[in-house]
Amino acid sequence: MPAKPPTGADAKPGLHESSAAVTPPHRLADSLRLAAAVVAEVIGGHNLNQALAARWARRNGPVGAARAAVMDLAYSTLRAYGRGDFLLARLMQRPLQSAEVRALLLLALARLEARPADAHVTVDQAVEAAANMAGGRFKGLVNGVLRSFLRQGEDLKATAARDEVARWQHPAWWLARLQADHPECWQDIAAIGNGHPPMALRVNRRRVAPADYLARLEAAGILADLRGEAGVLLAKPLPVERLPGFFDGLASVQDLGAQQAAPLLEVRDGMRVLDACAAPGGKTAHLLELADLDLTALDADAMRMERVRDNLARLELTARLAVADCRALDAWWDGRPFDRILADVPCSASGVVRRHPDIKWLRRDADIAAFAAQQAQILEALWRVLAPNGKLLYATCSVFWEENGGQVADFAARHPGCRRLPFADGDLERHLLPLTEHDGFFYALLQKCA
Repeated sequence: MPAKPPTGADAKPGLHESSAAVTPPHRLADSLRLAAAVVAEVIGGHNLNQALAARWARRNGPVGAARAAVMDLAYSTLRAYGRGDFLLARLMQRPLQSAEVRALLLLALARLEARPADAHVTVDQAVEAAANMAGGRFKGLVNGVLRSFLRQGEDLKATAARDEVARWQHPAWWLARLQADHPECWQDIAAIGNGHPPMALRVNRRRVAPADYLARLEAAGILADLRGEAGVLLAKPLPVERLPGFFDGLASVQDLGAQQAAPLLEVRDGMRVLDACAAPGGKTAHLLELADLDLTALDADAMRMERVRDNLARLELTARLAVADCRALDAWWDGRPFDRILADVPCSASGVVRRHPDIKWLRRDADIAAFAAQQAQILEALWRVLAPNGKLLYATCSVFWEENGGQVADFAARHPGCRRLPFADGDLERHLLPLTEHDGFFYALLQKCA
């Protein structure tokens, strides 16, 4: 794929597919055709969320269950792209002229592996979808390739198991970084990155006690468990429209790992606080739920700042919002220092890749150094606006050392007045590697000595 990655802001957790979208056979062909157009765009270098949004905006676009089915197909196929690309290269003698038909084959191969009992339906509906693509001239080819896979499946799977990219469904450079940074558990990180993400909520304790909100969920027939001080882990993802009191501000969707950020800053009433890279606003809102703060929320993306505004309005919270690059101090800073700063910096988003499977294939190894350089610039700028004895929480949703421990160590070495504060467990860094219940995050708390 071309090197056209989404930005770090785009990579923050957000939209993800239904984990249980089931397409009736008579509609599968349409879902495959629409998903193929989306996957082809991503393979061509476009952000997945943007490709989906453009598809939804078109006249007569899918809605409801049909939309969920398209998302499920696209996400599942992109998670397994490394494997699908490997298999397709061995099933075809020459590259396809049509990007959408190639994407259709990738979709069908992923579905054949995920649902072998539905092989007949998958092949039949993929062929039907091909009849309505590229003038129908690839209909026979699609039928032939998929039936060849069914005949050669076991041999092909054995061959794929010996190829790292096909087996772990991540680019080779990504796997090399995981092996270097996490030699004891890199396979676990890769495997988690290929799965479906969990859905967690953060209860707005200004409005309702977590135990009471859990009771509301149970009354609505929604299975969930309490996690931490304000977290609720749902047994399975579901639309926010089904969440009791969601639009009244009783809860927000936020990963359990992301919920750890705001409490680490230990904010108190009256503090002057900065959320330097705020969109989409989950951590901004969490800080305001914890204390009455004089809070400024910044983000360089005006459209994403609207999401911050919307989230705060739903929760009936107030902050000073500004569209600005936090590094450009003259554009937004009034000269008064901050007691607390949250620096949730743009990063590779390698810790949330199961929510954004396009990232694996749009990123390039050189992008990590570019992110690290940007992160260093942000830290330098924010250090200037931090008050003496103030605290700055450095946060990423990355699992790569260069963006995490390496970045913080380099910054501390350049600044003798920087004290690295230990967390409750005594560690100077908090690595949350991706697990079934939460995504991957990194936190380090820095204090500016007076």
